[in-house]
Amino acid sequence: MPLDDDRRLVELYDAHAPSLWRYVVHLTGDPVGADDIVQETLLRAWRSPRILAQEPESTRAWMFTVARNLVIDEARSARRRHEIGVAETPERVSSDGTDALFESLLVEEALAGLDYEHRAVIVHAYYGGRSIAEVARRLGIPEGTVKSRLHYGLRALRLALQEKGVTR
Repeated sequence: MPLDDDRRLVELYDAHAPSLWRYVVHLTGDPVGADDIVQETLLRAWRSPRILAQEPESTRAWMFTVARNLVIDEARSARRRHEIGVAETPERVSSDGTDALFESLLVEEALAGLDYEHRAVIVHAYYGGRSIAEVARRLGIPEGTVKSRLHYGLRALRLALQEKGVTR
């Protein structure tokens, strides 16, 4: 870089770096990141002969636009989206199981309120993980009857749970 370009770069820095840095900190809230953005902005000005040929005062708008675009690019980058900056590693929240226990008690009460035929089909199919054919074979009833009892049993179960305030 010729001596004249060195002088122009120093002039650009002196004229714009402090206000550019404050602008970037205002946008990002990150003083360390602002240093990087200002450095990159000045580097781009140094690499652009057209900018170096202008007077330092006329490059201000260009530099602020470049800095703003760099801030936007950084915010959109994959690295930034997947990074979570925290002072301490957060504790993992684990469920104490109270809600699940309460819900299972409500479902158990609602199931107990069904007649035996409907309850048996629901328990075999949903809690036993069996197919319609397997439930029919185990209970010794036709598959159509299993489907019918499942339909009406689930309907009765839904109504019982609605009465307890569990579902809409």
